[in-house]
Amino acid sequence: MNKNPANFVPLTPISFLHRTADIYGDHQSVIYEKRAYTWRETRERCVRIASSLKNFGVKPGDTVSVLAFNTPEMFESHFSIPMTGAILNTINIRLDAQTIAYIFDDSNAKILFVDRELFSVASEALSIASVSPKIIVINDSYAFSQPDISSDTIDYESLVDNGDPLYNWKMPGDEWSPLSLSYTSGTTGKPKGVVYHHRGSYLMSMGTVVGWNLPNHPVYLYSVPLFHCNGWGHAWTMAALAGTIICLRSFDPEKVFSLLNEHRVTHFGGAPIMLNMLANAPKEVQKSFEREIQVMTAGAPPPAKVLESMMALGFNVMHVYGLTETYGHILQAAPQASWLNESPAELARLNSRQGVRFPMTEDVSVIDQETGGRVPHDGEAIGEIVIRCNTCMMGYWNNP
Repeated sequence: MNKNPANFVPLTPISFLHRTADIYGDHQSVIYEKRAYTWRETRERCVRIASSLKNFGVKPGDTVSVLAFNTPEMFESHFSIPMTGAILNTINIRLDAQTIAYIFDDSNAKILFVDRELFSVASEALSIASVSPKIIVINDSYAFSQPDISSDTIDYESLVDNGDPLYNWKMPGDEWSPLSLSYTSGTTGKPKGVVYHHRGSYLMSMGTVVGWNLPNHPVYLYSVPLFHCNGWGHAWTMAALAGTIICLRSFDPEKVFSLLNEHRVTHFGGAPIMLNMLANAPKEVQKSFEREIQVMTAGAPPPAKVLESMMALGFNVMHVYGLTETYGHILQAAPQASWLNESPAELARLNSRQGVRFPMTEDVSVIDQETGGRVPHDGEAIGEIVIRCNTCMMGYWNNP
């Protein structure tokens, strides 16, 4: 028996938006300051933007770069760009112009979406780069600065206004097609472009639903930068669950506590340094919550004391581990029933450890680099982490 269109459909996280807009069209999708959209509106905006990109000559396999903060436009790019068959390339906003120029050239960027606040560094990077992408400017009234922009740029909202709401966007014909291109930080040389495919991002999203016990309609504060492993893939995960995304342009403890309270946020993520800022915020800024708020942390080992402080404020923190090459998290400190009666201090210590494989991660081990054998599971032996799963990268861009 063979695959056919009735029993096989290529997996893609873009399908989550289509389903959710059909079923929960009136449910709020994105909230940012005084702006708010429903899932029906978000789909239409994404379709219109995809239509405009197509009219600009964007075709399957092209790279569209995004240099932006966590705003609705950044979220929309995770759907609108792949709708054209193009590859989404979100760029770390903290990089210098020389490194950004390298990424522009290495990815051969055809289009650049750039937040106006970042226009100066983008312009400097483009003066160094060989490529000359068409520039789409995201004008955000909540930006800290509004630098002058050149006259040959295009306003992001014009893509929405001029796009065709009936544009016939198509799912990928091959689930192995590149979906996004995420560059490493370049700690061992030049940044490397990590290629994700549609299948892997779909499965990463589903693994997060299971591993984090996510309900329908979560309210998610997007404090994880969307340029980092596509925000750990949570843009697509939240679309699958018809969640409501609360956009956070920059991390500030007072702002975070305010948003958690105002929108009754149920979930958010962040590096341990962010949790430390919340745990040690001034008392007049801090809020404790009677409801339990679920938090995912990664990027460094979280100190047990910080986890204990977060628990006291009403946060249940899940510690995960991952890397750019695996679409984000692949290991988790999975709670055990035997931990239920432990003291807060001991529970924090247990949760600060790492970890067991995440759902959708087929095999992870730590091996001795000399013998190739597995090291003991004693919490002391040191080795190299090896992974086998559907959320391992396709490879490095231009560097197979």
